[in-house]
Amino acid sequence: MDDILTLIEQFLAYIRIEKGLSPATVQSYRADLMKYSIWLTNHHYSDLQQVTAPVINHFVQDQNELNAKSRARLIASLHSFYKFLASQGFISLDVSSLIKAPKLPQTLPTVLTIEEIDVLINATGPVDSFDPVCLRDRALLELLYATGARVSEIVNADLNDIDFDESIIRLLGKGNKQRLVPFGHYASEALQHYLNIGRGDLMRRAKNDYDTTAIFLNKRGKRLSRQSVWTIIQYCADRAHITKSIHPHSLRHSFATHLLQGGADIRTVQELLGHSSVTTTQLYTHINQEALLEAYMLSHPRALEEKQNKTIVK
Repeated sequence: MDDILTLIEQFLAYIRIEKGLSPATVQSYRADLMKYSIWLTNHHYSDLQQVTAPVINHFVQDQNELNAKSRARLIASLHSFYKFLASQGFISLDVSSLIKAPKLPQTLPTVLTIEEIDVLINATGPVDSFDPVCLRDRALLELLYATGARVSEIVNADLNDIDFDESIIRLLGKGNKQRLVPFGHYASEALQHYLNIGRGDLMRRAKNDYDTTAIFLNKRGKRLSRQSVWTIIQYCADRAHITKSIHPHSLRHSFATHLLQGGADIRTVQELLGHSSVTTTQLYTHINQEALLEAYMLSHPRALEEKQNKTIVK
């Protein structure tokens, strides 16, 4: 029987090479499984054949610093690891299958209204600005909202991924799956303005040490990071006096919700978002249903009458 660390490395290589998972996801698996390995060593388990479901449950319960979401992710990591071990014949039985993750309450994502999107984007600066950072930030936010892309997909996109003639961008999503996503006039105009003026200024600031392929550059001419995008959006939200708790994914959530509200088919939205399952996309139909319910309560004569009567009683 190979030692536990060797098996972990084989599993990580499998999900990285054969499953095509992103470096960030692989790193999350590594952190969870290394924690598990250390715990097993401290409890004198050197062979995974010795480990039973109660042992795994004991390990999970010992991670009392984790919230329900983190605990669920840890259990998911163990399930994937043990499923791999069983499929490769390293263990005879997947005992982790008996461990159930805590049921998480379904929380609806933060969605901005169309008006809030306008205010957020305009907070990057004047539309006729020549400041390279303002140009970059407007193009960045316009493209995120126009495509519903994940932040990682946008910051990893290169210049040759954009086709202005067809108004589409090639994105590399989870599992290294490519998809082509259209973008509209506002994003196209902001992108071209940034690429024609702003990006060159950012390159010159870096002198000869700049990124020649990335669409979005930081002030040192390097590829913009995911953390920088978070900072930019927080800055713009503060300037726009948006009180909702938003983050880069809020633009993705808003993109999907506004498409469904506008009558887009859920399968189309699924393809645009790069979801492998329509079940994930269906989360946005719940948001849409809330909007429909609110419109009904405000508009239907009987519902409206009931609301007025309740107000009178008070």
